[in-house]
Amino acid sequence: MFAHPDLTLVLSNARHRELIAEADRGRLLALTRAARRARKARAVRGQPTGTLASCEPSVAVPAR
Repeated sequence: MFAHPDLTLVLSNARHRELIAEADRGRLLALTRAARRARKARAVRGQPTGTLASCEPSVAVPAR
């Protein structure tokens, strides 16, 4: 295909590095999304987590 085998090797190595970099970006994005979901899911004391106030368990009161 190519006249120079060195060129084929260089192109192959470059493509391999691109694939590795793409996989690394995908892993970083997945970790970031998971961390954001975990932060959002964590309940913070003093802040309401839903639509009901936690201080009055017997009466359904909208949270402030």
